[in-house]
Amino acid sequence: MSTILVIDDERSMRDFLAIMLKKEGYQVNVAEDGKSAYQAINKNVYDVVISDIRLPDTNGIEILKHCKKVSPDTDFILITAYASTETAVEAVKIGAADYVYKPFDIDELRIIINRCISKKKLEREHVYLKKSVERQLQFENIIGSSPRMQIIFDLIRKVSGTNSTILITGESGTGKELVAKAIHVNSLRKDNAFVFINCGAMPESLLESELFGHVKGAFTGAVTNKKGLFEVADKGTLLLDEIGEMSLGMQVKLLRALQEKQIRPVGGTEEIPIDVRVIAATNQDLQKAVQDGKMREDLFYRINVIPIKIPPLRERKEDIRLLADHFVRKYSQEMGKGISRLASEAIRYLENYEWPGNVRELENAIERAIALETSEVISTESLPEKITHLPQQGDWTIFKIPERGIDLEGHIEQMRREVLVEALRRCNGVQKDAAKFVGMSFRSFRYYAKKYRLTKSIVVP
Repeated sequence: MSTILVIDDERSMRDFLAIMLKKEGYQVNVAEDGKSAYQAINKNVYDVVISDIRLPDTNGIEILKHCKKVSPDTDFILITAYASTETAVEAVKIGAADYVYKPFDIDELRIIINRCISKKKLEREHVYLKKSVERQLQFENIIGSSPRMQIIFDLIRKVSGTNSTILITGESGTGKELVAKAIHVNSLRKDNAFVFINCGAMPESLLESELFGHVKGAFTGAVTNKKGLFEVADKGTLLLDEIGEMSLGMQVKLLRALQEKQIRPVGGTEEIPIDVRVIAATNQDLQKAVQDGKMREDLFYRINVIPIKIPPLRERKEDIRLLADHFVRKYSQEMGKGISRLASEAIRYLENYEWPGNVRELENAIERAIALETSEVISTESLPEKITHLPQQGDWTIFKIPERGIDLEGHIEQMRREVLVEALRRCNGVQKDAAKFVGMSFRSFRYYAKKYRLTKSIVVP
């Protein structure tokens, strides 16, 4: 609903305009003088302000100047009983949308207001559509502000305009398919097909048929001719996911297709030219696979023209909150729930977890939390237990040191803080009860609580 502020010292005029505009479907506020007008403009953002030019304590020109400073997108209409070309010109220069003389034609004023509102709606729709298209064409929900992700975003922009073959590597769940889609929709091939196939999900004979197609009678069950995915993706992009699972025999056939830019359907005799950009993806170390004889060296170099490595989520923890907030909005909307955010303690648990399943595991955890949560804020109780579990006394030996090593002092400090936060949460922020809960003296607990800045508002959302 569009909002309008009416400013006039005459009560009859204020009431008349308010009633008329409410009947038109607008939300209307009124002000009787400059003081109340300034307060209203500072407090709310209006689509349109309609103001008399003469007021007891100021004038409409001054209010217009203030409005343009505070809310430059608000349209301002001045009304006066004293015709003055000089004043009208000044008002327009400052930014007034229009200038109306009393007694005015109500239909004329209605047309002016409708024009302002319609223009504003079009501007909003244009901005919304532009942002939507940009989001769609840029990174397809690839979210991250970490330096490593910014490097990947920059690389996507650079390689999208080329036709070079790309190899995307990264652990399962890091978003390799999203990166491939982002490259496609930013490329000159974006108006053509983006085709996906998991090379590790089918045997060699079926994979060959899926990629290259087959002719009728090529094998039992081939009752018709069938196009392969290379043909389906013509002029577009083909993503070969889990290419490291492909058999050596199939690798030979794929290499030939990439080098010759033509394919032969199973059972066929004629070559079919193809124009396809190939993006390969894997969670394996293909260089090691080459050394182990599981990957052809010539195919590896053929697909590894432009390598893109997606970092695991544990190596870009500054992105966890951004991703979590995104998934909260997504699944809250899908499930029709009014959940707006995560509790601060829930965020800390998410940021301290190692996420072996990466972004996919985080998304699943948030979807589960949205489904279970009954309030407007996701609490720690709605998160999976493996994320919120704190080792109990006697369980510390299960801790495993990461391969990259550890900062022991920092880790001990972090674990102490987590224990204190959890104790405060369970004891509703009461420090004496929390100290007793973890077997500490109140004096020691108070010292660490002050050191870690553990206020009640932090631990009890």
